[in-house]
Amino acid sequence: MDQLVIATHNAHKLDEYRLLLEPLKIEVYSLADFHIDEIKETGETFAHNARLKARAVKKHTDMLVLADDSGLEVEALHGLPGVHSKRYSAAATDQANNAKLLQAMSQATNRAARFVAVVCLIDEAGEEHLFEGELHGYIHTAEAGNGGFGYDPVFIPVGHTATLAELGMATKNKLSHRARVLRKVLHFLEQRG
Repeated sequence: MDQLVIATHNAHKLDEYRLLLEPLKIEVYSLADFHIDEIKETGETFAHNARLKARAVKKHTDMLVLADDSGLEVEALHGLPGVHSKRYSAAATDQANNAKLLQAMSQATNRAARFVAVVCLIDEAGEEHLFEGELHGYIHTAEAGNGGFGYDPVFIPVGHTATLAELGMATKNKLSHRARVLRKVLHFLEQRG
């Protein structure tokens, strides 16, 4: 059975990945299992941050390592919050980030946005593989729904009338930027046997 370390302490993200990786019967670990502190995301792009995290974890294990960086890019805000999505507000909490975003968008007519996820997978031989997934949508005018985390309560995916937080985890796990990028990772892992 393959073993994979996901470079995160985020329990929500870890649960999402475990669920999405279930079909491959991969044994999943996190940074907590290796007693590695949170890795600073100092890169200018999602890809740079994903690589930084994956390389930092790879120093501690011979297992497969998967690291992602993801965030929300809003057209009216020239791509913000972008790589700073997690730390967009001073408090850096989901509630504070969403409040700041809704305030910034209060007069905007263009509400187009996209979630982006970039994954860096480092295999047992140390080779790096990059994958990207996106989910296009719109910023709602208020928070709605109790499911999900992060910007899910303010993001309405294209083709839907409800936020990701209202659609539920089963739907989110089919649509999300993370699900889309992980399908590419799964395909890669299946192909290598």
